[in-house]
Amino acid sequence: QAQLVESGGGLVQAGGSLRLACTASGLTFNQYAMGWFRQAPGKEREFVASISYRGGKTYYGDSVKGRFTISRDNAKNTVYLQMNSLKPEDTAVYYCAADSMLGLKTSDYDHWGQGTQVTVSS
Repeated sequence: QAQLVESGGGLVQAGGSLRLACTASGLTFNQYAMGWFRQAPGKEREFVASISYRGGKTYYGDSVKGRFTISRDNAKNTVYLQMNSLKPEDTAVYYCAADSMLGLKTSDYDHWGQGTQVTVSS
């Protein structure tokens, strides 16, 4: 059974940085595309970034382009989200997701983590 566990969330001031990690088990990690999504209170879950199974292709949501970087280490079964120049509007629960196909929508992903809270203070 696939399991995704996020870590690295927390409280940071505007302009600061955080790195999220998501470690997978129960699946052949190097055969799965990975994605990061976020959900703020009262809002729909939003695409943040995704990466192909070997890391050769990456995609970003418009609101995070140039500030966030997705990467993966297949030897560690882990995907990362480096978040720089954080803004209060980045405050949300961040989820990682896995699927055999690379996608940009929540419906594209079969496996989800429980999420980690990121709070950016002004």
